[in-house]
Amino acid sequence: MSYRSFTIRNRKDWDEYINRSYAHEGFHTWYYHSLNNEGEPLLFVYEEDAVFIALPVIKRKIEGSEYFDMTCVYGYSGPLSNISLENLPTAITTKFKVAFTGFMKEELAICIFSRLHPFLNQHHLLENIGGIKDNGTTLYVDLSMSEEEQRNGYDKRLGRQIRSLRKMGFVIKEADTIQEIEHFAEMYYKNMDRLHASSNYYFDVQHFINLLNEEYMKNKLILIYNGPNLMCGALILLSDNIVRNHLSATSPDYLSISPSKLLTDEISMIGRRLGKKIFHLGGGVGGKEDSLFNFKKLFSNLQVKDRIWCYINDEPAYNELVLKSGVDPNPEIKFFPLYRHPNRKAQSTTSEPETTTIENLN
Repeated sequence: MSYRSFTIRNRKDWDEYINRSYAHEGFHTWYYHSLNNEGEPLLFVYEEDAVFIALPVIKRKIEGSEYFDMTCVYGYSGPLSNISLENLPTAITTKFKVAFTGFMKEELAICIFSRLHPFLNQHHLLENIGGIKDNGTTLYVDLSMSEEEQRNGYDKRLGRQIRSLRKMGFVIKEADTIQEIEHFAEMYYKNMDRLHASSNYYFDVQHFINLLNEEYMKNKLILIYNGPNLMCGALILLSDNIVRNHLSATSPDYLSISPSKLLTDEISMIGRRLGKKIFHLGGGVGGKEDSLFNFKKLFSNLQVKDRIWCYINDEPAYNELVLKSGVDPNPEIKFFPLYRHPNRKAQSTTSEPETTTIENLN
């Protein structure tokens, strides 16, 4: 059998492989990766006869060293193939591991973090490379069931609240001006302030505009108004089969009436109209069953495992960097890679990309 592995850095070739995959999302595209400012977007491809495996990553420089590490974009990416990942022959997954670890060595990358897509069974490919960790569960609504069945599955009090909100005559619309995007961004920042969110979540206005670029993405910004006043909104991501609330916010003036409940119900209806099969609600922060998880559970109790991948390709280099960082290598610390922990001893004086935390993923 003939095989080859190579790295892609240009949009045309990158998206050619993504579009040929068995299933993918906007998260996997060159354009979405190009919006990331943490490092260099790369698409690693392993190809054997008629089968390929493609893994998009962000390659980041490790300050104060000769090394790099790799991470994923914000969202759900991970590996793809032109056949279902659970059906990949063992011989191919074994050779993929050899090729991928060789790719990391060639790129001087000592480790990789990636959040895995909960509906693509990526763990079947990566479990033989090690570092697969459970990250709680993630919730979803099955849009193949009838609308009546879906709403009968809501928490009873939630159903009454949504019906009441719909009777109030609020205007639900898709944003169609830059000004509306800017107003949503202002409301989003206030939400992040209220939640004491990390800097990772403070995307600039241009990022929202870029996510709504119709040439490359299929996303929508859905807003709810009370007269002229913006109550809440959500930037929803659309793939062939999935709709998800990617970034959302509620005006502090309307928190008491929870318009986000109406918004969540409306997103499911938009998904239905567009022929999507799944409304992915997500989970709690860091995979925990917290207040965010419990809010989402009001809409559905359908759950799948959420997984992350933390793989170290060069143990000696990784351990040396952890030692230099001064971070306690306690296995209870859920942070990867440890040398990027915010409490590390050596702080760079230059601008450094944000760290990847396992504790604040959703």
